[in-house]
Amino acid sequence: MKASGSALAATASEEWDEARDETDRELVLLIDPRVLDRECLARSLETQNPSLDIFAVGTSDEWHRIAEGRQPEAVLLIVGSRKITEQGICNEIHDLAEEFENQPVIVIADTDDLGQILKALEAGAKGYIPSNVGVDVAAEAILLARAGGVFVPASGVLAMRDVINSNSSRVVGLGNLFTAREAEVAEALRRGKANKIIAYELQLCESTVKVHIRNIMKKLNATNRTEVAYKIREMQS
Repeated sequence: MKASGSALAATASEEWDEARDETDRELVLLIDPRVLDRECLARSLETQNPSLDIFAVGTSDEWHRIAEGRQPEAVLLIVGSRKITEQGICNEIHDLAEEFENQPVIVIADTDDLGQILKALEAGAKGYIPSNVGVDVAAEAILLARAGGVFVPASGVLAMRDVINSNSSRVVGLGNLFTAREAEVAEALRRGKANKIIAYELQLCESTVKVHIRNIMKKLNATNRTEVAYKIREMQS
């Protein structure tokens, strides 16, 4: 009986330690309709960082059926090769962000395209992990989001920098001939934008845009918008 009692005590102690370990771990909900992919990713993340307790399901509805009142510390939505610019995917991110308003929603996708990253963040995501990073980076991204940060891949940040620098250099180059506002309108003309769009983006009246265009045409000695766009491209080449 003593041996049996010792065995029971040891078993109870092990169960208590296991329960305590589970309590100390961060519950992360992983949503991916692909069973094999989500199970492999869940195990890889737990192996990389034992403090994470990854609960993998196919849909958010599946989670609700078995959650029993539990709340995850973070939500991973795997979109794979699907485009976030598609309305259905964008809405799914938005709905999850609203539902789990106190927990970060992190998107994992197969692309690091800047447009996709920005769309995910606009929809409410607090992080974007491309599938070309390692499991160690993905685990750290989850912890960063839990701490209140926003993870985006370095490639996305560099792409944003290039876009900003490119637009700035174009406007500066036109500044030798035009006023600051005319340079902005000229750049919009180079891109083929209509007057209404230019007025909306620059917060101007459409009549004011027309005045700027007349001034630009006069300075370039151009007779129409097409000629303006062509001459501006020549100036920037």
